[in-house]
Amino acid sequence: MVSQAPAPKAILEASLYVDDLDAAEEFYGGTLGLEQIQRIGNRHLFYRCGASVLLLFNAEETVKPPGNPQLPVPPHGARGPGHVCFAQPRKDLLQMRARLLEAGIAIEAEFDWPHGVRSIYFRDPAGNSLEISEPQLWDY
Repeated sequence: MVSQAPAPKAILEASLYVDDLDAAEEFYGGTLGLEQIQRIGNRHLFYRCGASVLLLFNAEETVKPPGNPQLPVPPHGARGPGHVCFAQPRKDLLQMRARLLEAGIAIEAEFDWPHGVRSIYFRDPAGNSLEISEPQLWDY
């Protein structure tokens, strides 16, 4: 019998895979204004996003076995576009929408969900689907 354990309470980090770390760095750090934590060569970029961390990996590099025996992170990776949803109050979301348009980033979709929460969708330079929604998206 498997013992009962409490479910995780939050997502600490989420990953997306990109093919151009320089373009990702300009987009996530410059356009979105996220705080960069770390960049390791052409392997990865890490950004702080509130209490969570967004990991951006070059998939070609993360499938290689670890080179540091002190940090034996198993090879991993994904192919194709992923999705992440960021949370912002409506006022900030609308300001970010304007910032994205000013930077030439197309808004792919924009609407209010049936319970009144606003979401916008757009793409990063690698084609990942990004969403910004009001924080109460799942409060129904």
